[in-house]
Amino acid sequence: MSRYLVYVISVVLSLVSLGLLLRGHAAAVWGLGVFGALAALGTWDLLQTRSTLRRLYPVMAHFRYGLESIGPEIRQYFIERDTEKVPFSREQRALVYQRAKSVSDVVPFGSKLDVYGNQYEWINHSLLPSAHHEADYRILIGGPQCRQPYQASIFNISAMSFGALSANAVRALNLGARRGGFAHDTGEGAIARYHREHGGDLIWEIGSGYFGCRDAQGRFDPERFARHAAEAQVKMIELKLSQGAKPGHGGMLPGSKVTAEIAETRGVPMGVDCISPATHSSFDSPVSLLEFVARLRELAESKPVGFKLAIGHPWEWFGIAKAMQETGILPDFIVIDGAEGGTGAAPSEFINHVGVPMHEGLHLVHNTLIGLNLRQHIRLGAAGQIVSAFDIARTLALGADWCNAARGFMLSLGCIQSLSCHNGRCPTGIATQDPRRWKKLDVEDKARRVQAFHDNTLQALRDLVCAAGLEHPSQLGPEHILRRVSPTEIRAYNALFNYLKPGELLRAETPKHAVFREYWPVASSRSFAPPAGSANLQLRVSL
Repeated sequence: MSRYLVYVISVVLSLVSLGLLLRGHAAAVWGLGVFGALAALGTWDLLQTRSTLRRLYPVMAHFRYGLESIGPEIRQYFIERDTEKVPFSREQRALVYQRAKSVSDVVPFGSKLDVYGNQYEWINHSLLPSAHHEADYRILIGGPQCRQPYQASIFNISAMSFGALSANAVRALNLGARRGGFAHDTGEGAIARYHREHGGDLIWEIGSGYFGCRDAQGRFDPERFARHAAEAQVKMIELKLSQGAKPGHGGMLPGSKVTAEIAETRGVPMGVDCISPATHSSFDSPVSLLEFVARLRELAESKPVGFKLAIGHPWEWFGIAKAMQETGILPDFIVIDGAEGGTGAAPSEFINHVGVPMHEGLHLVHNTLIGLNLRQHIRLGAAGQIVSAFDIARTLALGADWCNAARGFMLSLGCIQSLSCHNGRCPTGIATQDPRRWKKLDVEDKARRVQAFHDNTLQALRDLVCAAGLEHPSQLGPEHILRRVSPTEIRAYNALFNYLKPGELLRAETPKHAVFREYWPVASSRSFAPPAGSANLQLRVSL
């Protein structure tokens, strides 16, 4: 039968090679080696019972496995369209590489996007563009309860932990951040010595595992926290409630990967599974969350303290907002992560089907704070597939004060989107702990690229802002970004998204916005639990 053909030929040719070798033909040893190995492989395929495919197609099945293993590379290099996002398109990756290398990023001939297709977006230009100016855009982060505000760039490195990233990747990111004057988020894996080597500004992210500020039982340790928070390099504290790529999931670093260095950094035992619980042990309600934020701010000597979350159930976020109103405790900032965010590893269902995308989550948070007259006191950051100046402009127009990028800065380090972050075999030495790989990453060269990507992206943002007739990105509003919603209909963001009026949630009347009308009255500042009757609530209008 044809499915045994390769196996039979291998057996026959190995016997022929053996015969020739016995007759004194020394060169036949090569044939015996090759065809004998294939015959042995086919025989093992027939005898084993774990794989039906190998039993039915001895030897031939391995050709399938080999082609399947290089499928992502074949698609990426030969089949993938320039504008196809998987998750970043070839065009997006090329843009980051060009700006990171400070080479020309202009494109010829015309747009490859379908400008008459649904979802096409653009920014309107002015007939009276603004004059070019310095592109070092900054915002002051720190509300009325903060005494050490931070003057931050509007484009910063998003949370990526040492452990997920290699030592040299962390070094290069931090050196680039220091030279470019922007912030580097540590991720929840604590502050490693590689974060400290070059002195770049740090946003210390604290997750449910309290790495770097935990006791032996994994509970929050205020003394350890205060000691690290006092470091001059630490500019802000970010409490991670959830992550866009795997909200509500938690995580585990297997004990086999918990090296002595990672154990020391995180404050966990070496060789023991390192657990990031799905929930925090320091609070269990919106009010206690804000009380914990206030405690962190006090321990951090009044540096800016905020939290990061991916929006899920609307009543949970509304409960936090109500707790702000009732207690008077305000975070200095909130970072909104979206379902399109990245991760080193997460279940497919979580990456693809859990959590609200960043645009809708950002709009909901921004809208809520407007309705409570709190927006002017709290800065909003946003993260989720941001790599270009237009991505930043669109996000600011939706209500953010600044943007973070993780994978964009990974691309600036030389990431080729090989999709091997989870197996330790990253071909560029970025997402691996294998010293044979990460030691090949040149810190000095990659730091230059990190800084150049940041600086050149902000210069491109300046060009967009000036083309729109504006003086600063903070002037961007929902009226500046337009989207085609059908072949004959165009909507500006202020027409696509429903906005509350300032103070609307403080008044007695029922909000007209559907989400607020259904969920705001039943949300509680005392509990994250679903409100009574929530199963019967049906949401028919967009966020």
